[in-house]
Amino acid sequence: MEYRAKKSYAPWTGLIAGGLIFTFCIWGIGYSLERPEDLTLKVMLYLPVILVLIGFIFFLIGSFNQAYTIEEKQLVIHWGLTTMKVPWEEVSEVKEVKGESNLYAIFGASWSGYIAGLYQVKGIGPVRMFGTRYREGFVYVKSGKGFFGLTPEDPHFINELAQKAGKEIEVVNMDELPEEVKGQSPIKDGFYKLLLRLNIGFLLCYAIYLSIFFPWSAADPAYKIIVLLLVLAVCLFFFTLGNANRLYHFSPNGGYFLLVLGIMVTGIFIIISVSEISLK
Repeated sequence: MEYRAKKSYAPWTGLIAGGLIFTFCIWGIGYSLERPEDLTLKVMLYLPVILVLIGFIFFLIGSFNQAYTIEEKQLVIHWGLTTMKVPWEEVSEVKEVKGESNLYAIFGASWSGYIAGLYQVKGIGPVRMFGTRYREGFVYVKSGKGFFGLTPEDPHFINELAQKAGKEIEVVNMDELPEEVKGQSPIKDGFYKLLLRLNIGFLLCYAIYLSIFFPWSAADPAYKIIVLLLVLAVCLFFFTLGNANRLYHFSPNGGYFLLVLGIMVTGIFIIISVSEISLK
């Protein structure tokens, strides 16, 4: 029997938001560096953007197809264009994880309502997550083929899975775990959230300022290079967003530092742009 992952708008959110962001970055690099002498720099900037785009498309495809099939001899996990098969004799534990988990990516991608990849879940360990709305809880399957985190829509999934695997269901309530086991979560850290909001605010203010005051008809390359600063600010924001969260779990001060650094660099870009556009 096939069980679908919990319903989510994440695939369409990722498609629209990702499409806009990558389109702007690719266009912005080309617009800012159109002179022949800029070719080397243009290629150096295009390469990482295209590599990240390929990775994003890989994870985006996965978001559109997530299902779990319970067969007579095995569990089959469908994600994107791939399938993973776990024979029942390989399953050693089945856990129902309730509450909001504290986790960070080792290698993976996530946005609102979607998660995929290898994550470190505090209180459980490394888990290969393939699901949606994971903050509501997930089904943990420990096996010889790997440790999986699944988010089926149908609550009967875990009962049938445990019956097929011949295992008892262990319930883990993340909200009841002591902090020394669960760890401190950045999304519940007021100072971390403040710095994150400042990063978002600075980036939005910068984008709005350029959209209103930038002389789009200007032929001077000195003006066009300002658009490249906004592209770099966008790239820096997503780099900071992912790595500050990961670093926070090892050192909260390290997470704070990355967020502050993002604010400072974006602020410098804003000052340069204002001095070139409005103060001359």
